[in-house]
Amino acid sequence: MGKKLESNFTNMVVVLFGVTLIASAAVGYVNELTAEPIQAAKQAKQVNAIRQVIPGEFDNDPSAEAWKVQTADGGELEFYPAKKGGETVGTAVKTYTNSGFGGQVWLMVGFHPDGSIANYSVLEHKETPGLGSKMNVWFTREGKGSIIGKKPGTTGLKVSKDGGDVDAITAATISSRAFLDAVNRAAAALAGDADAASGATQQSK
Repeated sequence: MGKKLESNFTNMVVVLFGVTLIASAAVGYVNELTAEPIQAAKQAKQVNAIRQVIPGEFDNDPSAEAWKVQTADGGELEFYPAKKGGETVGTAVKTYTNSGFGGQVWLMVGFHPDGSIANYSVLEHKETPGLGSKMNVWFTREGKGSIIGKKPGTTGLKVSKDGGDVDAITAATISSRAFLDAVNRAAAALAGDADAASGATQQSK
């Protein structure tokens, strides 16, 4: 009787191991199949974001002339210059902040040659739906806290509660501060200010 139980237990372990092995292989296969389409979708979203935030027309390929800046907190900013006839007409910066209510927030921010903000696009965030998530539209030209046309400069943009001139999203001050942190990080790095909000330490092209 004992021998029979031992045999059944062994069989169960073997079957369980086989099922686990097959499931793992299936998951790996699915991941391999979907990895490329997912990456392609992210790349397409990024290209669209660049076109959305860069002002005016340009005749170069910003992605082909992009460069990166390493930040002091281990992050990385990406810069996409837009040119027409060889002259820079704007720059799109892929930037981020670690200060979001739900974690990291990634933006694409477009700047005019004089450093003023042309437009922006929210790439990724985990902010509260209906509150922090309003950053998608709140800071646009038509939004209540529009940053379009503003020039962050050396002091950066701040919400009115902190003495600035940008209206925070209603009931989402933390998300608003995080959004502006990402914008200021991009502006400071674009201006080459390593001691400002960007924390930029090294530039590579």
